[in-house]
Amino acid sequence: MSTRSLDALTIDKTGQMAPRRNSMSRTRLAVILVVVLAVGAAAVTLFRNRSVTIETATVSLYFPTQSFTLLNSSGYIVAQRKAAVASKITGRMEWIGVEEGSKVSSGQVIARLENKDLEASVHQAEAALQNSKATREQSRAELADAEKSFQRQKELLALGIVSQSDYDSADARFKRASASMASAEAGIATAVAALQGANVNRGYSFIQAPFDAVVLTKNADVGDIITPFGAAANSKAAVVTIADLASLQVEADVSESNLAQIRQGQPCEITLDALPGSRFRGVVHTIVPTADRSKASVMVKIRFLERDQRIFPEMSAKVAFLQREAVAADNKARIVLNPAAMVTRNGQSGVYLVVGETVRFTAVTAGARLGDLLEVAGVKSGDKVALKPLEKLKDGDKISFPEKK
Repeated sequence: MSTRSLDALTIDKTGQMAPRRNSMSRTRLAVILVVVLAVGAAAVTLFRNRSVTIETATVSLYFPTQSFTLLNSSGYIVAQRKAAVASKITGRMEWIGVEEGSKVSSGQVIARLENKDLEASVHQAEAALQNSKATREQSRAELADAEKSFQRQKELLALGIVSQSDYDSADARFKRASASMASAEAGIATAVAALQGANVNRGYSFIQAPFDAVVLTKNADVGDIITPFGAAANSKAAVVTIADLASLQVEADVSESNLAQIRQGQPCEITLDALPGSRFRGVVHTIVPTADRSKASVMVKIRFLERDQRIFPEMSAKVAFLQREAVAADNKARIVLNPAAMVTRNGQSGVYLVVGETVRFTAVTAGARLGDLLEVAGVKSGDKVALKPLEKLKDGDKISFPEKK
């Protein structure tokens, strides 16, 4: 075989290697592209899920009276006129006409005990009085007749017509009739006193309010045995407890070291835990002239200047003793926050308001500086705002809070 023939039988691999090499390049590029996309997606996801740990401040209400408050104290509201209304006699409750919250007036009957025996005593005393009055009328008639007979015998004795013994008998009869008349008058007085006593005893079965007040507690009900001191088993003493709500005052403890800042008639501002949005004007009514050695404090009583139907005894209260009396403008609440929470974005002042697990840029209008705080408009009391790090925040960022130690 010739050399040319052998060359013709050789396989030419040049044309087959090029396509294979191109295929491998495309596969490598595809893999690299997928990896790049995956890394980019992971980076975007990581960026989106990142959270910034922040410190927050709370938007609060500020009253100008805080700037001239000398001293703060706490205490409780106490009614200065309060009574546990009970009965003076023992009996079974037959009727009660009040409940907790009922308003009663002085002398009003609020409950009644069984009193049929006392009613009978009153009727008996009335009958005895009528009998005494009839006896007096009888004695009056007897006295009139005896007086006429005595005068007649006296005239006849002077003329010598009757004997001395007849005159003496007429005189004795007249004296007996006079004594009987005096006895009848005394009997009437006795009967009147007995009737008054029976009425008083019957009155004890009617339990009355001693002054205008509101019922705080009802301690007994129909069928209960009521005794003056509740000494018997299963008996009740106080039927109701009442208080004059017009006499409510705050009793606050003031440290002995701060007592020099308190004076009688000093203006005060009272706040109640039950009514956090309200403030009430008060004045120091009295400084109790004794100290509590266990607490090294003195009790001060503060009187309300205005009556409010929402104020009840035993509520907790806080008292601010003021340097001067507050005017109308001092009672207007203002919205304030820590000025360090303010930021400027795109030429606009605002704060990063905490909404759930994110922050939202909220535009606010800054006002006057009030001490260490800044008056603002655009947020409300109780809102949480980011305090730092503000430079790492932007609108919509997810946030987290420092772990409590």
